[in-house]
Amino acid sequence: MDKLPAIAEKIHLNFEATTQARDKALTCARQLTRESAQAIRAIHRDEVELANEHLANGKELTTAFNQDLQEYPGLFYAGYTQDAIKEFVEATVTIALVQNLPLPDPDDLGVDYATYLKGLAEVPGELRRRCLDLLRQGYSPEVERLLSCMDEIYAVLVTMDYPDAITFGLRRMTDLVRGILERTRGDMTVSLREEQLTKEMANLHKKLTELELNQK
Repeated sequence: MDKLPAIAEKIHLNFEATTQARDKALTCARQLTRESAQAIRAIHRDEVELANEHLANGKELTTAFNQDLQEYPGLFYAGYTQDAIKEFVEATVTIALVQNLPLPDPDDLGVDYATYLKGLAEVPGELRRRCLDLLRQGYSPEVERLLSCMDEIYAVLVTMDYPDAITFGLRRMTDLVRGILERTRGDMTVSLREEQLTKEMANLHKKLTELELNQK
C-alpha cells in the first residue's frame, strides 16, 4: 500500500489534464458549430466572401481539434466533438456545391470518414433550401444542377450499408435524405408545370387580343 499515494497522485494529474482538455474541447466545439452555421447562413445570402471567412475559421478550429486531442482519443471521438466537426463538413460541402466547386475530400479536411458522411447527409437539406429560394424566382437550370447533386449524394449514402457501430446512425440519416430528395423533386415538378401553364396562358391571351384587334 506504500505506492497508493503515488498512484493516486498520478491519476489526479491525468484527470486534471483530461478535464482541462475537455473544457477546451467543449469551447472549441461551440465555436466550430457557430462558425459553420454562420458560413451556411452567409452562402444562402450570396455573401460568398463572408462564408469563406467563416469556413477558414472553422478549418483552424478543426485543425486545433486534431492537434490538441491527439493524446485524448476519447475526447476527440466524443459526441459533442464529432457533432461540431460534422457541422463543419456540412458547411464546407454545401458552400462548395452552391459555388459549383470540387467536392472537398475528408482527408483534406482532416475529418473522420463516418463524420464526413454524416455531414454529407445533411447537405441535401441545405440544397433543398437553396432550390426553393431559386424556384421563387422561376425555374432554372441551376435548380436541376443542385437536384442532381442531391441525387448523387443519396446514391452514395445508400451504398454505405455497414453496422451503426461503424457509421454511427448514417442509415437513419440516409432515409431522411431520400424524403428530402423526393419532396424537392415534387416541388420542382410543380414549379415547372406552373411556369409552363403561365406561359401558355400568356400566349393564349396574346392570341385572343390579336384576334379581337383583327375583328375590329
